[in-house]
Amino acid sequence: MVIISAFKRALADALAIIEEISVPVNINDDKSMYELISSSIGTKFVSRWSELMCNLALKAVRTVSHEVGGGKKEVDIKRYARVEKIPGGEIEDSRVLDGVMLNKDITHPKMRRRIQNPRIVLLDCPLEYKKGESQTNIEISKEDDWNRILQIEEEQVKRMCDAILAVKPDLVITEKGVSDLAQHFLVKHNVTALRRVRKTDNNRIARATGATIVNRVDDLQESDVGTHCGLFEIEKIGDEYFTFITKCKKPKACTILLRGPSKDMLNEIERNLQDAMSVARNVMFHPRLSPGGGATEMAVSVRLAQKAKTIEGVQQWPYKAVAEAMEVIPRTLVQNAGSSPITVLTQLRAKHAEGQSTWGIDGDKGSIVDMKEYNVWEPEAVKLQSIKTAVEVSVTKIMQTYRAN
Repeated sequence: MVIISAFKRALADALAIIEEISVPVNINDDKSMYELISSSIGTKFVSRWSELMCNLALKAVRTVSHEVGGGKKEVDIKRYARVEKIPGGEIEDSRVLDGVMLNKDITHPKMRRRIQNPRIVLLDCPLEYKKGESQTNIEISKEDDWNRILQIEEEQVKRMCDAILAVKPDLVITEKGVSDLAQHFLVKHNVTALRRVRKTDNNRIARATGATIVNRVDDLQESDVGTHCGLFEIEKIGDEYFTFITKCKKPKACTILLRGPSKDMLNEIERNLQDAMSVARNVMFHPRLSPGGGATEMAVSVRLAQKAKTIEGVQQWPYKAVAEAMEVIPRTLVQNAGSSPITVLTQLRAKHAEGQSTWGIDGDKGSIVDMKEYNVWEPEAVKLQSIKTAVEVSVTKIMQTYRAN
């Protein structure tokens, strides 16, 4: 169809315009990254702690990013950058840990609460007597037989503990339970144990410490032991105990510890911080910035409208339609600021017609301003994706209407 092909050409031209007006950014330059992230949280609750939040978001994203080979980069903030909220204290006390924090305490009071350079073993199996899967009945005729059954249970637990102790760990963390007998054997050899740790937490500990999660204690090898952790420590904050596994060498997972006066405030801070981390993550993948404040949309609108005049026939209408739709963003910004959309948009259109593509709307005053001086930038990846989605949805809608008729 002629109209659909024109829409696709308009999309290609729009993407080329965005690429042209965007500028590269050095992701290793803290100042440039802070300016970008601060523009994403400037109107939110945490804007008064803007520098702290930018620092937390950038440090967390840099911690979890790593090369996966083939020139590809992985930045999984959802899985490996966990936000832990502890009410109490001041917001300024929030920090990014170079390791992992858990809401757990040791299983036995005689176990060590602080270990430097611990050897860590991660398990996904219980350290307790394994019961039969089917219902089992045992008839006992002699008292010695009963004692032997108990002895077999003890031997099984001891065999499991001996397999763990063979690799000389200082800390054992399991996702399942640890029986009293297993605790006894571990305490005897000065080994600390944590039990019923969440799977997600165990994955982050594995990534931060270099350990491998093992499903059977018989499969434990020296290479499975995590040795990248510098300090294991248990601290009491408020009424609860928290485990800190920190000072890790090149941790590829982290915990963002948020402090604040109330749970509601901490939830709001977390939402704002997630936005800031998403911006930093997008720029890590695609290190280019587009001018904000409706400047990018107006640049696309003006140039597509100009291009429409050079196209004959029906094909110019999709160009005009896309150009008109793009003006919605700057118009909405002007209306929200309480200014006259007609006057301000005419001024902005004139600037862009002169080739000054970085001019946009000042959201506070409702007047036009140069985004280079105003320092409002947005990730180019977001702009590209939003325009792609909008045009592709329009094309799909046209196809559905065409088929229906």
